[in-house]
Amino acid sequence: MREKETWSHCEIDVGEVRLHCVTQGDGPLVVLLHGFPEFWYSWRHQIPYLAKRFRVVAPDMRGYNLSDKPPLVSDYSLDKLTGDVKGLIEALGETDALVVGHDWGGAVAWSFAMAYPEYVAKLVVLNAPHPAVFAKNILANPRQMLRSWYMFFFQVPVLPELLLKSMGGYVLKRSFTNWAIDKEAFSADDLDALATAAAKPGALTGGMNYYRAMMRNPRALLFMRSAAVPRIKSPTLLIWAEDDRALGKELTFGLKPYFENGITVRYIPDCSHWVQQEQPDVVNDMLGDFL
Repeated sequence: MREKETWSHCEIDVGEVRLHCVTQGDGPLVVLLHGFPEFWYSWRHQIPYLAKRFRVVAPDMRGYNLSDKPPLVSDYSLDKLTGDVKGLIEALGETDALVVGHDWGGAVAWSFAMAYPEYVAKLVVLNAPHPAVFAKNILANPRQMLRSWYMFFFQVPVLPELLLKSMGGYVLKRSFTNWAIDKEAFSADDLDALATAAAKPGALTGGMNYYRAMMRNPRALLFMRSAAVPRIKSPTLLIWAEDDRALGKELTFGLKPYFENGITVRYIPDCSHWVQQEQPDVVNDMLGDFL
């Protein structure tokens, strides 16, 4: 189906936590960072494609699926998450990597490129806004605030987890199929895999703790609005599906001040937030050309 027999699974100690990873290929290191409520499997279409030229590593990020799930909300702050990426690159014996992130993985990728520029050879982000642009919009753009309603709902203890787990994962599965423009992008097996990973003990709480840690640190949001935000040095590509229910296209505007050497933005029309799963061939071509 997707050359799954050539993938390898392993656990890697990255410092504070151990991350379950899927690896394939040889060459320059590519790290693929998934979003919420996913796991490494959201890159199933990209791993074998990129592995023809690169050493690909797709971790379950902390709190997800088979990776460690620290118990505290503070365990999911951005400095912890970016530290995991740094630890992963070092544990693999590399000094830098091509870093690719989607959704929350994209938010971590942005922050990693700002905090550890020497570790990022190239940066690709899919449907995750630059933190400074998002900070400006979430505070001043009523439309984006309404789009982001779920971030506030996730601050409620326990209830969001129970909702997504309800009816055997039906609600979680519908979050993928309802948002998708191409309803056939997710097979029944794909949806079962995503629901099974989310049903692991502590996995949904781990994923939601990303949102909880962000909202409990308003100083970080205010910092991202300031002129002190570090400019990203690495060559950068932003891939943006235009029919994202959660994130408006306006979040891709006004990016130039945040980059030393500019940024390339590529749009994919008629595609939802789940961009690399819904339009894998288009995304693969963009990744292949850029990386």
